[in-house]
Amino acid sequence: MITIHPKTKQAYQLLQAGTLAFARAERQGISVNIDYLNKKKIGIDKKINKLENEFKESKFYKRWCHSVKNGKPNINSNLQLSRYIYDIKRIDPFKYTGKGNPSTDEEALKGLNLPEVNTLLEIRKLKKIKTTYLEGFKKEQVDGIMHPFFNLHLVKTFRSSSDSPNFQNIPKRDKEAMTICRKAIIPRKGHQLLEADFSGIEVRIAACYHKDSNMLKYITDKTSDMHGDMAVQIFKLRKLDRSLKGHDTLRQASKNGFVFPQFYGSYYKNCAINLINWVQLPHGEFKPDTGIEFENGFISNHLIKKGIKCLDDMINHIKVIENDFWSKRFPEYTAWKEMWWGLYQKYGYIDLKTGFRCSGVMNKNDCINYPVQGAAFHCLLWSFIKLDEIIRNENWNSKIIGQIHDAIIMDVHPDELNHVVKTIKQITTVELAKTWDWIITPMDIEMELCPVNASWAEKEKYKI
Repeated sequence: MITIHPKTKQAYQLLQAGTLAFARAERQGISVNIDYLNKKKIGIDKKINKLENEFKESKFYKRWCHSVKNGKPNINSNLQLSRYIYDIKRIDPFKYTGKGNPSTDEEALKGLNLPEVNTLLEIRKLKKIKTTYLEGFKKEQVDGIMHPFFNLHLVKTFRSSSDSPNFQNIPKRDKEAMTICRKAIIPRKGHQLLEADFSGIEVRIAACYHKDSNMLKYITDKTSDMHGDMAVQIFKLRKLDRSLKGHDTLRQASKNGFVFPQFYGSYYKNCAINLINWVQLPHGEFKPDTGIEFENGFISNHLIKKGIKCLDDMINHIKVIENDFWSKRFPEYTAWKEMWWGLYQKYGYIDLKTGFRCSGVMNKNDCINYPVQGAAFHCLLWSFIKLDEIIRNENWNSKIIGQIHDAIIMDVHPDELNHVVKTIKQITTVELAKTWDWIITPMDIEMELCPVNASWAEKEKYKI
């Protein structure tokens, strides 16, 4: 059960104003390119048919047919694919599930690097793009405008959600899928799309809770680089030099494969697996000249030279780093987590900085993550409300059209662009901290802008 903190009206007022601001964005709607949707669907169908024909002509598929009773395997069944690849062909798995079975998730199948399996994955991806996204956009649009819902009453952490269609679930990691889907999203004629995104907001809000001095230094000192420091430690580098081949990937691996998972409650074994997946190595012994390209060779050669020759070596290595991470690098953060968990065990609830109360059955990770995720989103929600108010008071031609996680999406008239950007920066980096005095870290906003009349796929970083 989730209830509002009984000692403040701020939480209710935030959701009330947020619901109204979201409703105005929903009413404004998001323009979609119907001609593009129709043509792209036809093009994807042709590509799917071509790939399916090629796949079914392969020796891989024909032998798969011989291995099943009726001679016609279901190419969408991971269970049948797993039996054929691992039990019949006896191919070594790239990774395993938590229960120790060979994995057939997308990452595991890609890691096998089998041409026929890669073709099958491409078919599946194209089908999902077509049905879930392109057809979903077309189904929900009226006269070229779709009106996705943005909800404030469905998520346990008091974050938002979206549906009809889910605007917050458009592909981002896969560049091809992202480009295909975002090309369907366009501005009003003569306008341009602007995306304003809080940078590292959950790390900043977490620091407002635990006040770890080392974390605060990382946040406030622009010359420091937490993810770079971790990459040096994790991958045993002399130093991180992002101009060298592979170094930027190692930094991203450390950020998304270790640092953030650790903040959200993961542990060393999962992180070790995350890391070797990022650098494209198998869940077993590392072979020379494999994985991502690194400086003048491959990452496997570097790790083997440093004494990390297999997944088990990486797990043991990350176990040591995890202990150092929490006992030496962020000890005050560690103490806060234990204190926070103790308070929940004593009282049965936790209170967010923004006036909300989460209660009911929660595990330790829930207790640590809910207050951070909720309060971080409420910073965006407050900014969304304030921006919506200014738009209405000043009668802008530019409008808010949506929200994704820590970002506000706008349909901007070029004549108003400078004023829009200055207003967003003032709200998010100045006014927000004046509203809540518990915000002790500086807020940072990043923006991406599309050319006039261009689709959302054509956005580029915009220097504020």
